[in-house]
Amino acid sequence: MTAKVILNPYSHRWNSQRRWKEAEAALKAAGVDFELVVSERKKHIIELAAQAAREKFSPIIIVGGDGSIGEATNGLMQASGSANEPVGPLGVMPTGSANDLVFSLGLPVDLGEAARVIAAGQTRLIDVGKFNDRYFVNNAGLGLESYVSTKHEKIRWLKGASRYLVAAVQGVMDKPEWEGVIRWDDGEYAGKISLISVGNGRRTGGFFMTPHANLFDGKLTFTYGYRATRLELFQALPRALNEDKGSYIEMEGMYERNSTKISVHLETPSPAHADGELLEERLQDFEYEIAPKKLQVLAR
Repeated sequence: MTAKVILNPYSHRWNSQRRWKEAEAALKAAGVDFELVVSERKKHIIELAAQAAREKFSPIIIVGGDGSIGEATNGLMQASGSANEPVGPLGVMPTGSANDLVFSLGLPVDLGEAARVIAAGQTRLIDVGKFNDRYFVNNAGLGLESYVSTKHEKIRWLKGASRYLVAAVQGVMDKPEWEGVIRWDDGEYAGKISLISVGNGRRTGGFFMTPHANLFDGKLTFTYGYRATRLELFQALPRALNEDKGSYIEMEGMYERNSTKISVHLETPSPAHADGELLEERLQDFEYEIAPKKLQVLAR
């Protein structure tokens, strides 16, 4: 079958466009037969992936990062004719800034190796999260996490993980906070909130915001909590880089939970993101749920 390659040229500040020739050569060397289409605007990948799925291209290959994967998944879900059957297969040539989903799946970031994984054709079924009316694969968030994303988008003078770190410091200095109610399968919290991070994968922007999330367990892992001062937030920041022991979720006032559904109501609106892509509007009400084993990903 012929694959459809969807290139997001803007990913990682035009890194995908700069590396396309390398990605193209790697796919050809691996023996992948493909047609190329290039995303031209925000959310265009959703349309392109849906069209490719309807035209029976297989696999669909994303050249981009986590946001590009998230958009492609939304397109595949739109094109799906069955609520029960998985969508895909989806392959990834990682040219994003953080490549968090690739990390969680243990996939290579080297484009030559990534192309060989795609050519091998082995798939794994992973869960897909749903946030209000859209889907996400790796992570969604609100509160401080999404507030940091608004800072991240404005930073033009740095690339990669350092950009996320500087944005995090800027966000902590502003110290935004909210008040609201969180409800999940077997629990509820009401009070002040600094952040809520909803993970299908373990890492987002290089930070382990939901360090014990599992792409295969049929549940979302979410963290929430409140830190009263900038100092307390700064103490938590470096610990969000820890994968397990010493994580920020071990600190007083921070919690990690598993659930199939999560609802959040805030007294004041918050920015929100899905797979690192900021929503245009700020929201007060959020509904999250999991679709188990919904996406076929080319993996090893």
